[in-house]
Amino acid sequence: MGISVRTLTYYPVKGCAGTTVRSARVGDTGLEHDRTFMVVNAADGSFRSQRTQPTLAVVRPEVLDGGAALRLSAPGVESLTVDAVPEGPLRPVSLFGKDIGDAPDQGDAAAEWFSQVLGAKSRLVRVARGFDRDGWGETPGKVAFADAHAVLVVSQASLDGLNARISAGGGGPVPMDRFRPNVVLDGCADAHAEDRMRTLDMGTVRLAYSVRATRCAVPMVDQATGVRSGPEPLRTLSAYRREPEYGNRVSFGLKAAVVRHGTLAVGDVVLPEWRDDRRD
Repeated sequence: MGISVRTLTYYPVKGCAGTTVRSARVGDTGLEHDRTFMVVNAADGSFRSQRTQPTLAVVRPEVLDGGAALRLSAPGVESLTVDAVPEGPLRPVSLFGKDIGDAPDQGDAAAEWFSQVLGAKSRLVRVARGFDRDGWGETPGKVAFADAHAVLVVSQASLDGLNARISAGGGGPVPMDRFRPNVVLDGCADAHAEDRMRTLDMGTVRLAYSVRATRCAVPMVDQATGVRSGPEPLRTLSAYRREPEYGNRVSFGLKAAVVRHGTLAVGDVVLPEWRDDRRD
């Protein structure tokens, strides 16, 4: 049995809950609607992240009318539907201390809603028309408001292998959503086989390897509750997935660039080109 697409997920608002779909269009910056919006600090435009605001995990955005509107839901507050504003008042925004340009502000209603949910003055912005941001790595590609790459790919075999190690150490398994992947692969014979994939043809899309996905504190956040509940999975990953070439951080998954647009669907066969002669 070969490798196939198990799940597809896009994250309309960076840091918030994802939307799992049966099929998706894929462009330069990844799955359609992925990280199109971002919550920022109202004072300085720096991005809000689960690293410091784990409550973002329980915000559930829903893209409406093909991207013309956005419905926001979270426990304990009334849902809000806002029009997506492709042009309007521009706000300078930054990721990891680096200015990435100006982004259209999505209005006071969205700002007040996020400020209430997060308990911190916030604004909601979206990717501007003509936004052009480079990724980095072996194949840099283009990226919207994701950290630095268009698509995050993880295999189910990698999660199964990690959970076996966690269980052996007396811990409980973690779900895949802790890692917030866009594409989950089925059928890999070995854990972390995706490390060695240099291109992936699936559906009518081709992805190309950028870097291994290094991990911060976000995988310790329970995506159902928005509460940090570590030390797993980082404790176990630290024992066997240190990456000297990436500052000794731990890795889990593959970050990829889009080199051919198209469509993807659950069940699509995945045809990788491998770094070496081994096959899964």
